[in-house]
Amino acid sequence: MERYFEEELKELKEKILYMGDIAGTMIDLAIASLKKKKDDFIDSIYQKEKEVNKLHIEIDEMCLRIIALRQPIAIDLRFIMAAVKINSDLERIGDQAVNIAENSSKLHEISDLKSMPDLDNMANISQKMLQDSLKAFINRDVELARTVVLTDDKVDDLKSKIFNDLKDVMRNDTSKVLSSLDFILIARNLERIADHATNIAEDVIFMVLGKDIRHHMEKQQ
Repeated sequence: MERYFEEELKELKEKILYMGDIAGTMIDLAIASLKKKKDDFIDSIYQKEKEVNKLHIEIDEMCLRIIALRQPIAIDLRFIMAAVKINSDLERIGDQAVNIAENSSKLHEISDLKSMPDLDNMANISQKMLQDSLKAFINRDVELARTVVLTDDKVDDLKSKIFNDLKDVMRNDTSKVLSSLDFILIARNLERIADHATNIAEDVIFMVLGKDIRHHMEKQQ
């Protein structure tokens, strides 16, 4: 019985990581669509979204089945609880990748803004946060998870700077209003990806240490 339980937990972990790989690929395709000003990637993103949605249901059902049949305790229970929440965050990251691609496609049809290094930097940081949060999950690496949590502030600062810069652009050139709004939406999508990666990192810390650090609860304990 114990061996079967371990195999189930291993399969669950592998499914989470596979889903994370797909979500990461969706982000890569969405950013490529933005940078290259092409719609070539949108169909691939939609196909991968279907796969992510399918995995979302499969993983939830698997977690419920394991809890019902195995009645896990302690770190095994925390692992399954973390898996349920990480599953949800990965599905939402996939949604944000779709949103980036769709907002990027609008930019292809209208005048573009000049190169935006802050947005590019924001995309790179958000992508790395997802990669690191999943790596922390694989290795039960609390310190890497804490680094992801702290990095979220950088993304928030970049989003605020982008918003302020685009407000100035719109104020000075009304012909850039539509494209500026699309860029603002993309920056918000990237911020939400970073937020979901942060959630995953917080779940890793809870899984390993049994500490809930959301809303700075760790400082209050």
